[in-house]
Amino acid sequence: MTIWEMLAVFTAGISAGTINTIVGSGTLITFPVLLATGLPPVTATVSNALGLIPGSISGAIGYRAELAGQGRRVLKLAVGALIGGLTGATLLLALPSTAFETIVPILVTLALVLVILQPRISHAVQRRRDRDGRPARADGGPLLFVGLMLASVYGGYFTAAQGIIYLSLMGMLLDDTMQRLNAVKNVLAAVVNSIAALFFLFVADFNWTAVVLIAVGSALGGQIGARVGRRLSPAVLRALIVAVGTVAIVQLLLR
Repeated sequence: MTIWEMLAVFTAGISAGTINTIVGSGTLITFPVLLATGLPPVTATVSNALGLIPGSISGAIGYRAELAGQGRRVLKLAVGALIGGLTGATLLLALPSTAFETIVPILVTLALVLVILQPRISHAVQRRRDRDGRPARADGGPLLFVGLMLASVYGGYFTAAQGIIYLSLMGMLLDDTMQRLNAVKNVLAAVVNSIAALFFLFVADFNWTAVVLIAVGSALGGQIGARVGRRLSPAVLRALIVAVGTVAIVQLLLR
């Protein structure tokens, strides 16, 4: 890489770490930049996954106050994320690079619709629980576990907008604030990135220069994102999710 390419990758890492912590979809920033430096698509994907690990961990640490009291929930959901992430990483190397191109925009669009409708859906679910006399499950039940595991399969494969899918599923099935759900999202993203990267270390090619630049940049971005994201109101956070998701859909369709 030239010095200017290295600077571009580093800057993209900061941006991705920031936006991943607040919403998700940071890969839509780093991936095109890596391709522009001449890396093959699979090598760029693997290098990106490795580089974003520090950003995910940094973001989760930045949200540690919102994680208080969610230990059991996070542990259970992280198991599903781990299984899904490893499956997705395996599929990345086994399937053609175009395998997910059709379904990804559909998944992200559905997730955005669910984010927009989340307050109404949550109220409807709560009314039904009150009518039936059933308390809300703190872990979201089997439906959330399976849904997040399937979302993590996609996350291990490509990662773009996986955080939006996580937030839409948890927003529907968990009775909690958006900020606390965002904290859980950051932990799950860290789990998926880490297990996928560990798998890639042994079976795939990657570019160490790109990995290090994105790693340092995303770690800084994770702290920036936590500082900014924790100050956003639920309505603003939801609007930001929709805005970023819309950009993600357009970019995925134009690829």
